[in-house]
Amino acid sequence: MPIRRRDRAAATGSDDVPSTRRRGALLAADLQDVSPLLRAAPALVAIGLVTLADLLAGSGTYLAPLMVVVPSVAALTLRPRELLMTCLLGLLVMFALNRYYDRVTVPSDSRFLFGATISYIVLSAFSAFVAELRMRRAAAFAAVSSVAEAAQRALLSQPDPVVGPLRLSVRYVSAADAARIGGDLYSVLDTPHGTRVLVGDVRGKGLGAVQTAAVVLGAFREAAYDEERLPDVAARIEASMHRHVADGEFTTALFAEFHASGPVDLVHLGHVPPIRVRADGRAEELEAADPWLPLGLGDLATDGAPCSTAVPFGPQEVLVLCTDGVIEAKGRRSGAFYPLAERVGPLVKDGWRSLTDLDTAVARLYADLLAHTGGGLGDDALLLLITRPAPSAR
Repeated sequence: MPIRRRDRAAATGSDDVPSTRRRGALLAADLQDVSPLLRAAPALVAIGLVTLADLLAGSGTYLAPLMVVVPSVAALTLRPRELLMTCLLGLLVMFALNRYYDRVTVPSDSRFLFGATISYIVLSAFSAFVAELRMRRAAAFAAVSSVAEAAQRALLSQPDPVVGPLRLSVRYVSAADAARIGGDLYSVLDTPHGTRVLVGDVRGKGLGAVQTAAVVLGAFREAAYDEERLPDVAARIEASMHRHVADGEFTTALFAEFHASGPVDLVHLGHVPPIRVRADGRAEELEAADPWLPLGLGDLATDGAPCSTAVPFGPQEVLVLCTDGVIEAKGRRSGAFYPLAERVGPLVKDGWRSLTDLDTAVARLYADLLAHTGGGLGDDALLLLITRPAPSAR
């Protein structure tokens, strides 16, 4: 039977994540998804406060010219046309106060009013220019951020739910800050040597991290088919990183190899250990007996080489792989890291039953993570759930 080469990587996990990211990009690009009334709220509040101050001070105190603060406040949130309309409203309010409340009649006060009016008009025009400049810079920032994230997501496409003997479900989310993209990576390949999985996390952020991730994934996609032993796959990627990645850069990685039945082979290279969840909800971290240095730092070892560890893995168990963006997610109030090992069992224990249950399990785990952090993540986060049903259930 021919081997089907399948290489998929996680993009979002569900349709709600892209919409959230799009909303964040719009917010960064000059609040374009906020209604004009909300954008105008700070300037309208300024108009109201100046009016209230003038009324409370009495007709003998002349505070209406303080309305000159309105253009500066409006320039922070409004578009040029919206700004000019709001400034016109402020000017009309200032004239109304002068005419019907302060009743400016003294020639010296009239000259002061004339100067304040000219200053208001000039400041309004300048603020409109500042608003236009702000919008262009915000749009440029959003475009650069979108290109950077697109480069990252080009490496990580939506996975098939079944690869070889495995069922899998993935949730990958970029950091909440649009300026920071990371190097979380993942790949699953059905090879002649078994179904092989790579989960990794590149040091650093930005396009440099994406470039390193591209090197690691490219090397894995070749070595996974060519090398018979899983540690040799890691060695090939290590050599590729030394050729194509700057010194000092490294990638934590976890390799796993599955067959139709039997244990799963794991190679730990400084990465977050996987968690095996049994059908009764018991969770166990699969720590490496002999962990190795991250990819890119192998030359620091004086002797030896990475080795694989065989771990039992049954058809009613779920293997949970993740990156440090999950276990290092801090609570909104306590500041404590997310206790994945303590929380994961009851959340994913039924994932082995079907693909639907597995998707539900990863969604439930991700929702619990967001509840812990208060709704946002400060780093990229990757959750990969894997089951291997009995042959009769496939």
